[in-house]
Amino acid sequence: MRTVGVEEELLLVDPETGEPRALSTAVLARAEKDDADQDVFEKELHEQMLEFATHPQSSMESLRAEIVRCRKEAARHAGEIGCTVAALATSPLPVSPAVGVNRRYQWMAEQYGIATREQLVMGCHVHVSVESDEEGVAVVDRLRPWLPVLRALSANSPFWQGKDTGYSSYRSRVWLRWPSAGPTEIFGSPERYHRLIADMVATGALLDDGMIYFDARLSPRYPTVELRVSDVCLHSGTAALIATLVRGLVETAAREWRAGREPLGHSVSLLRLADWQAARSGLAGELLHPATMRRMPAEAVVRALLDHVEEALAGTGDLERAEAACAELLREGNGAQVQRALMERTGSLRDVVTECVRHTQA
Repeated sequence: MRTVGVEEELLLVDPETGEPRALSTAVLARAEKDDADQDVFEKELHEQMLEFATHPQSSMESLRAEIVRCRKEAARHAGEIGCTVAALATSPLPVSPAVGVNRRYQWMAEQYGIATREQLVMGCHVHVSVESDEEGVAVVDRLRPWLPVLRALSANSPFWQGKDTGYSSYRSRVWLRWPSAGPTEIFGSPERYHRLIADMVATGALLDDGMIYFDARLSPRYPTVELRVSDVCLHSGTAALIATLVRGLVETAAREWRAGREPLGHSVSLLRLADWQAARSGLAGELLHPATMRRMPAEAVVRALLDHVEEALAGTGDLERAEAACAELLREGNGAQVQRALMERTGSLRDVVTECVRHTQA
């Protein structure tokens, strides 16, 4: 059974006002004193961000339990220095992001200017194990049209600098300001994949291969395919659902490759439109169907995703839980819908943030 790991980026906020706090260095110093958390938490681009990484898991129940534990531990460490964490993919309140002081982050700030300073956005990255680069590239080629559906399910960033953006996932629009981000063409072989990355780094526009921000890529550190499309999810259950669906997509793609089925040949231009539609409407409107690239209700497209991965999910015992979680998400709303409902009820973005702090640890 393929293992799955999750990396989540959390926003550090004041527990009373909801305003972002640039305290990641202090929070990490606290975490480093705890032997159990020394290999869990990491520094991120901005001082208002804190990242954690789970261990690889075969059981989705175990993965969810670890996500819950890591979120609670992050809140505990943050609380010791007077702040807390919120699983928000952008800050609803106005903020002046503080770029970290290490060499890498300073290089990025100088190279990309305001695009770096605006990257206070929090994502959820999912790693799924693969047997080889050959299998990994075959999987990346076959995942492409399904990734916008994950964007819609995870959308959790409707507000930006104190305003409603009109998007469900505005984080994704900000993320695309990186020159290496977004959907990719079909590679066809590991050689073509690695040649493109080498050529991209050789331009000098990127510092190294760690700055390859494809929606789906071979991890430069682990024997995994890494998906980077999802917003950090407001609820731990949604994060576990995304991880479950990603494993199902990876396994389904690998089986298609072994059976000799070619990937769908949609152009990058069409994939970008599908991704834009998902970021714009989330689960509140229509999405582009991955097979036809034509508009359909979000519920029908989510059903198509579940049908696509049904055999893989059934094989790991995850099908019923995934179907129930998708039904609940469609009924109750994703993070963007929850945030907007809170704003409508309270009329205060500060209250939105403080309520989302509670949701983060639920």
